[in-house]
Amino acid sequence: MSDVKLSSLFELETVEQNLYRGESWDLGFRALFGGQVLGQALAAAYETVDKDRVAHSFHTYFLLPGDAKKPVVYDVEVVRDGRSFSARRVKAIQDGKSIFYMTASFQVPQDGMHHQAPEMPDVPPPEAVQSDIEFYEANFNKIARPMREALSYHRPVDIRTIDAANSYQAAKRPPTRYIWMRARDTLSGALSIHQAALAYASDYHFLSTSLQPHGIAVTDKSLRIATIDHAMWFHRPVNFNEWLLYAMESPFSGGSRGIVRGQIFNQAGELVASTTQEGLMRNVDV
Repeated sequence: MSDVKLSSLFELETVEQNLYRGESWDLGFRALFGGQVLGQALAAAYETVDKDRVAHSFHTYFLLPGDAKKPVVYDVEVVRDGRSFSARRVKAIQDGKSIFYMTASFQVPQDGMHHQAPEMPDVPPPEAVQSDIEFYEANFNKIARPMREALSYHRPVDIRTIDAANSYQAAKRPPTRYIWMRARDTLSGALSIHQAALAYASDYHFLSTSLQPHGIAVTDKSLRIATIDHAMWFHRPVNFNEWLLYAMESPFSGGSRGIVRGQIFNQAGELVASTTQEGLMRNVDV
């Protein structure tokens, strides 16, 4: 499975008008990886808008766990097409049940007022950080068997977590995390594919940032963790063939939920996208 291509995940089959089917990747988690439906739902919405319109934001809710062994059907509703903006609602379906909803907004690119407040964090360059895949392979005996069997499906995105070893240590630390990421194989020039790929990758290692102040490792067998909602804003054109820095922080957790927010920078220090997610974090008896 070493030849799995990231772009293939977003090559959806057209079932009929505004109805699409996407194949699933089993990443070795308890359920379908949330990033898959984020990326595929955005790709499905793109199929229904004029070519001059670019996604600038989406908001989603995860309703039921998905099955990674089954395809996902995406039902796109055309909500509005204005002179500058278009809105779409996307329903993801498995076994006749809605597992996920997305509302996405598209805009004809326009010039306007501009500012950027956050500065890119000062972190080691990607060349100085070990690839997560190499780290997993070096710690093969520490990861669950389903994850070992699914490593090939993690290869299409080259993710490099700064201080990755902390992921396997139940030690309390600040609720911040930094990762470099890019496509391992060259993606096409279509902006829609790059945005879908970044949406997919934006779910990697995100919610688990909320665990860090509590000294609980994401591998803890008593832990149940799942995404509730996820929002994303695209500020600049995305080139996922180049390294992007994902700066994550968790400002709060409580009530068996954690919230995380992220800022994605290119290597020029420009803010490319922002993300926010809330998820379930619950301890249960093993």
